[in-house]
Amino acid sequence: MQEEIQGQLRDGKVRLGPGAVADLYQQGYFGRPRGKGLELSLVEAAYLLDRSRIRLFSGEEELDFKALFELGSSIEKGFEFRYVVYKDLRERGYYVQPGRPDFRVYPRGGSPGKSPAEFYVLVISERMPLPLREIIEPARVAAQMRKKLMLAIVDEESDITFYEARERAISGLMNELQPSGIATLLEDRVVLWDPAASQRLHEHGFFGKPVGERLQLSLVESAYLLEKGLIQIVDRSGASLDLQGFEARARQIEDDFDLKYSVYKDLRERKLVVKTGFKFGTHFRVYKQVGNLGKVPHSEYLVHTVPEDHIFLPPVLSRAVRLAHSVRKQMIFAYPNESVRYLEVRRLKP
Repeated sequence: MQEEIQGQLRDGKVRLGPGAVADLYQQGYFGRPRGKGLELSLVEAAYLLDRSRIRLFSGEEELDFKALFELGSSIEKGFEFRYVVYKDLRERGYYVQPGRPDFRVYPRGGSPGKSPAEFYVLVISERMPLPLREIIEPARVAAQMRKKLMLAIVDEESDITFYEARERAISGLMNELQPSGIATLLEDRVVLWDPAASQRLHEHGFFGKPVGERLQLSLVESAYLLEKGLIQIVDRSGASLDLQGFEARARQIEDDFDLKYSVYKDLRERKLVVKTGFKFGTHFRVYKQVGNLGKVPHSEYLVHTVPEDHIFLPPVLSRAVRLAHSVRKQMIFAYPNESVRYLEVRRLKP
């Protein structure tokens, strides 16, 4: 007959006796050995209590699952969401241990002490605003430790959607361009008038949109070509615009011009082709290479530019990733830091 396992709740942790090490840790990797006994987090204790694996006391008072769950919710912010995720992962057959940011998950067939964790898990409520910085730092730590960062978003019905977030280094295969003539800044775009120059820029860099024999360029395309010395820009009076003057005009037209341009420029410097992503609800769609314009390939990435202090709303993040997946593209968020950094977020099926 298995010995009854009893625990005491003290200072937000559950302490169990020596028998728990063999029955709970060595067989299921619950908790962490402390001295001769075992220490459980509140989430682990609630899971085991719900399965009648342990009895739990606070002093002389015995706690049932309801009492412990209510207590845990009052002690730890987000306790109920972490419990839902912990329970789900355990029931999928994973060994799960508390860690930073919320849990460490071991691959099937692996276990603590015998194999490294596969995922670090960040648990998020659908209603919780999610600062970009709270993804970036765990993603960097995970990458440094050769782990993956799993975002577990819990909706109002306690269903969970899993994502992986990781920093990406992306690059393309496009060739250098040749100078292409004089263009005019009109109301909110630039027109390159010379037919040969228009054809050259469009065919060899997939810049702009041909309108007849002329090429209409977006503001970020125009700024890049101007900065690289590949076009000259004048206003409607014929006055020449340098880069500083053009950027000042562009800011009056487009509020987030500087943010978008910093990312556009970085992507082009990485030899990628960058076009508007408006139809996908993002700033850019991005190709590794475009050769034959008679058969333009599908773009590989959707890139949306955000400031480093951006705060995601989980439903908006979910829509963006789902749309990218539905059109077979990778969803990447670009944020200027000292340089431009790229964060990919994709669906996971644990």
